[in-house]
Amino acid sequence: MALVLGLVALAGHIALLLWGTRMVQTGIQRAFGPKLRSFLGHALKNRLNALGAGLFVTAILQSSTATGLMAAAFAAGGLVDLVPALAVMLGANVGSTLIVQVLSFNIAAVSPALILIGVVMFRKASNHQIHDLGRVMIGLGFMILALHQILDLMSEFEESEALSWVLESMSDVMLLNIIVAAILTWAAHSSVAVVLLIMSFAAHDLIQPFQAFALVLGANLGTAVNPVLEGDLGDDPAGKRLPIGNLATRVVGLAIAMPFLDKIAELAPLMAADYARAVANFHTAFNVVLAVLFLPLLGPFSKLLIKLLPEKVDETDPTRPRYLDPAAKETPMVALGQATREALRLVDVLGEMLEGARNGVTGSDRKALSALRDKDNVIDHINTAIKTYLTSIDPEELSEADKLRLDQILLFSTNLEQAGDVIDRGLLPHLSKRLRRGLSFSEEGQKELKRLFDRLTNNLQTAASLLVTQDERMAQMLAREKAAFRKAESEATQSHFIRLRKGDLNTSATSSLHLDVIRDLRLINSHLVAAAAYPVLEEKGLLLESRVQLGEPD
Repeated sequence: MALVLGLVALAGHIALLLWGTRMVQTGIQRAFGPKLRSFLGHALKNRLNALGAGLFVTAILQSSTATGLMAAAFAAGGLVDLVPALAVMLGANVGSTLIVQVLSFNIAAVSPALILIGVVMFRKASNHQIHDLGRVMIGLGFMILALHQILDLMSEFEESEALSWVLESMSDVMLLNIIVAAILTWAAHSSVAVVLLIMSFAAHDLIQPFQAFALVLGANLGTAVNPVLEGDLGDDPAGKRLPIGNLATRVVGLAIAMPFLDKIAELAPLMAADYARAVANFHTAFNVVLAVLFLPLLGPFSKLLIKLLPEKVDETDPTRPRYLDPAAKETPMVALGQATREALRLVDVLGEMLEGARNGVTGSDRKALSALRDKDNVIDHINTAIKTYLTSIDPEELSEADKLRLDQILLFSTNLEQAGDVIDRGLLPHLSKRLRRGLSFSEEGQKELKRLFDRLTNNLQTAASLLVTQDERMAQMLAREKAAFRKAESEATQSHFIRLRKGDLNTSATSSLHLDVIRDLRLINSHLVAAAAYPVLEEKGLLLESRVQLGEPD
């Protein structure tokens, strides 16, 4: 019965330790989260910086899992390569051992003071950052208190025959110790808690160095299993590369260490004066050696992971680039042609958005308008893919004409993305507001708006043709459309005011919405002109600072 009560108490103390760890983690994330994320993102430029960043952020957050999630998010978003992401995890693993080193000292006396200070900061501070730092102080106090209670409990059960029998029955079976510690770490979601528990066993001579080191190996394995089994990795195998790569490094480390574990255990007295400190030092040494071993090998290791876990290609995904062939970048002329084809996809998607918005002038389907907003995400993804593709081409391989063409494609893509933003953030909300309020544009107002939509659609097709042909006369024609569209906007506005003076009820009710829609259409047209006409006219020397020098069409 005493053993059962003791196990319940032990579970409670471990729970307090985990809760304290969570409070520290969430407090730091709330107080400095964006800054830490930004710091980590900037550090992911090469493997050495990434290693140091992973170590530092984990030491601050007290959670290698949190650091790994941030690195995985960067890797999944294509913002960093797999090599620096793996380096971050190596650093995070070392960082988690530093937490064990600090908490292994006897600092129980500071626990009440930390909790008191933390409560005062948490309850009284009006500053959000100080409030969150109060949470951190409380969490640290809980962690130290829990560790002290675990040590006291272990001293009570030092002579327990049942606990001694369990630990002794496992003592000579290395693999069993590794499996048990891995399961405990997976269940506790914290290698820190399990390693500190192992240190407590060692401090009270309940286990010998060989068994303690085997348990530490298991704890290192268990903490890498969690992200693989429980992470939100999706259906794409590529999303599993980082957690599986991290697990693989641990497995390789275990495979190397296990045959020599008995020899390493004999060196325990040289690692530290007491066995508990030796456990902490072995934990740190294991992860440092792994980092040193794998850091130079991350290049071929990442290639192996990419080969074994290829990216899942969803041919039906509209956000996926279709023509940006990486191999084509070796021949810039071909790569620019591929990028042009991809940019024309923006025209198709933007045209669908305009057609849907045109239907929204008279339609009543709010869901159809909401669905159009998803198309802006498609434009954003394609635009980002085009920019990433073009800017990754070696500038030394580009001629002056190639550089000019590359800039034209980038300008076209960027302006169409901005036109999509005008539809998403301006035009569609205005049309949705009409439906929510149960309003209708006047019959004449509907005709005016639809004429402007039709004119805008024609200009979009002209811009698409101009991107391909670079025809000077077509550029002049599209540039004239800016002034013509401005005139059409002015005429539509004047007609709108005339209907207002006549007392048209529909016109009065939709006055501001009508003018807002016209303004948005003019902004979209301006982006189309800037996307396709201006680059051609500038190259021909026809684009002046204040106006376009236009000749008479043939």
